[in-house]
Amino acid sequence: MTPRLIALSGSHRGSSWELGPDPLVLGRQSDCQVRLDDPVASRRHCELRAEGGHWWLKDLDSRHGTFVNGVPTRERRLEHTDVLQVGDSTFLFLCDDVPRPAAGVGASLPDAASWSTVQRRPEDVLYLQPRRLQAALAGPMGPDTSRIASDLQALLEVSTAVHELQQVEHLAARVLELLLAVLPAERGGVLLCEPGSRETVAAASHDRRGGGTSFPISTTLVGRVLEGQVGCLSTDVAVDGGLREAESLREAAVRSVLCAPLPGRQGPLGLLYFDTSSGHAFSEHHLELLTAAAVISAHGLANAQRLARLERENQRLQGAGLEHGVVGESAAMQRLLRFISRAAPAGSTVLLRGESGTGKEVAARALHKASPRAAAPFVAINCATLSETLLESELFGHEKGAFTGAVARKEGKLELAHGGTLFLDEVGELSPALQARLLRVLQEREFERVGGTRPLQVDVRLIAATNRDLEAALREGRFREDFFYRLDVISFTLPPLRERREDIPLLARHFARLHGERLRHRAVSLSPAALRALESYDWPGNIRQLGNVIERAVVLGADELIQPEDLPDEVLEGSGSAPSDFQATVTSTKKKSILDAMEKARGDYREAAALLGIHVNSLHRLIRNLGLKPHLPRSAPSHRD
Repeated sequence: MTPRLIALSGSHRGSSWELGPDPLVLGRQSDCQVRLDDPVASRRHCELRAEGGHWWLKDLDSRHGTFVNGVPTRERRLEHTDVLQVGDSTFLFLCDDVPRPAAGVGASLPDAASWSTVQRRPEDVLYLQPRRLQAALAGPMGPDTSRIASDLQALLEVSTAVHELQQVEHLAARVLELLLAVLPAERGGVLLCEPGSRETVAAASHDRRGGGTSFPISTTLVGRVLEGQVGCLSTDVAVDGGLREAESLREAAVRSVLCAPLPGRQGPLGLLYFDTSSGHAFSEHHLELLTAAAVISAHGLANAQRLARLERENQRLQGAGLEHGVVGESAAMQRLLRFISRAAPAGSTVLLRGESGTGKEVAARALHKASPRAAAPFVAINCATLSETLLESELFGHEKGAFTGAVARKEGKLELAHGGTLFLDEVGELSPALQARLLRVLQEREFERVGGTRPLQVDVRLIAATNRDLEAALREGRFREDFFYRLDVISFTLPPLRERREDIPLLARHFARLHGERLRHRAVSLSPAALRALESYDWPGNIRQLGNVIERAVVLGADELIQPEDLPDEVLEGSGSAPSDFQATVTSTKKKSILDAMEKARGDYREAAALLGIHVNSLHRLIRNLGLKPHLPRSAPSHRD
C-alpha cells in the first residue's frame, strides 16, 4: 500500500495525505503541502521524506519541536502507527495494509482516534480557559452543554477536596475516588514522583476488577507523560506504536489508557493514571476532564507534600536536640548535648567559650532548662552593652538616693535570679572592680546593693560566656586570676558554624519555620539550590548571621519557597553559587569593576575603593568573597584602614 499520513486532531482532523517521492512539508507557510493554521507551528516545521526504502521525519529547526509518540524528535525513521504531533495537530503514520480512509479535507474518519494517541496540553483545555468555557455554556442546551456541566461538578468536588484535605494520602485517595465516579475506568491511580527523580510511587490506587489496590503500570507510558508534560489518551493500545509493546499493558489486556501530568513549579509532581480493558474506550472529552483535574489537584498535592516535609523536619529537629533549644546532628552538637546532660544537674559555675553568634546563650538556657532550677528564673545580662556604673546597678541593684537619679530602690539581676540561673554574656568585658564584687558573690553567696549597707543572701547558679581569649587577658592584667578560676570550673567551647556545616540545613529550616510562622503565619521552606548556597558559605557571624539571613529571605521572598535570589549578595558571592543568569551577570560585573579599579589604582586599596565609591573594608570583603586575591596586581598592598 502507499504510505500515508492521517490527521487525528487539529484543523485537518479526518484528512489524509498519500506520501510519494517528494518530501511532505508541514508548517504555517503557504507553500507547505500540509498547511497548519496554528501559531505554535513554525513556518516550515518538519518534513517527511523517503530514503533507503524507509520514511524519515526531520524537524526543520522548529521553535516548539516535533514529537513522535510523545518524545521530542530531531530526526528518526518512522514505523507503522507512529504518532506525530506538531503544535495542536496530531497525525498517524501508516505504511502497512490497513483499511484506507477517504482522502481530502473534511473527510470523515470515525475510527481514526482508535489508531493512536491524542495529547492535550493544560493551556488548551476548555475547563482551564474561562472565556471559552463561558462561551460554550452560553450556547443552546444540548448534550455537550450537559456534559460540560457534569464535568464542572466533578472538578468543583476535586477543588473542594484540595482545600479541605491536607494529608497527601487522604487527598490522593479522594481525588481518585471522585475521578473513578465520572470516568469509565476499571483501574486508576495517583502516582507521585520521588524527590529529585522521575521514579513514581502510588499515593492512591484502585482496581475495580477485584485485583486489590496495587497493579503494575507501564513505565513507557509514565515516561512519555512526564517527559512531554502533556495529557495522553490512547483509545486502542494494541495499535499504538508507542504502547503496544508495553508488557504491563499487554499482560493486563488493557485496551484504552488515560493519563495526565500533575504540574509542579520545578517539573511534574507525578501523574493521574486510568485504564480499561472493556469495550468502552476513553474519549477526548475524558482527556480534557482529567487534564483539568490534574492541574486543580496538583497545587493541593504540592502543598500537602510540603506540609508533610515540614512535619518530618520538625520531628527530625525534635530528635536533633530541639527540646533543649539546641539544633544540630553533627558530632560537635552531640558533644554539646552530652555536656548539657552531665553539667546541668550540678550547681557548678559554667564558662561557655566560642566566637560571637555560636549560640552560647542558647546553650546556657539549655543548661538551665535541664537543671533542677528549671522552674526558677533565667536572667541574662550582656556585660558589653552598659557602662561600668550602669552595669553595677543592673547587677546588684541600688538603694534610693544611692546616686543622682536613684529615686527609688531597685532590685538587681542577682536578686531577680534568686533560686535560678544568672547568665553573664561577654564576661570578658567586666571591669576589675566588678570582677572583685562578683568573686565575693561566688565565694560568700551574698552581696550589697549600690548605696546599701546590709548584706543580702542569694542562691544563683552563674553561667558566663565570652568570645575573648581570657588567658591572654590574664597575662595582660585585664582579668583577675582569682575570678577566672572561679568561673572556669566547668567549661565548653562551642564550635563555629563553618566547622559543623552538616547542621546548616537543619538550622536554616528551623529558622525558616520560625520566621515563616511569625511573619507570614504559614510555613516556609528552602529550595535545594538555596541550601547548597548556605552550606558553601563560611558564616563569619555564625548562627546569629544565618538566622538574620533567613529572616531577611522570609520577609523579601516572593513565596513560601526560599530561592538563591532571596539570599544576600555576600552569601552568594562567598559560596560561589550561581543561582541564575542574572546573578551570574551581576557577579561578573562586580569582579570586572573591582579588577579595573585595582588596575587603575595600581594596587592601592584606598584609591580603588574611592574609585568604586565604597569603603575600603567593603572592598576587602568583596575581594575575599569573590576570590579575586590571586588576580590582583602584584604590587597591591593588603593594608586596611
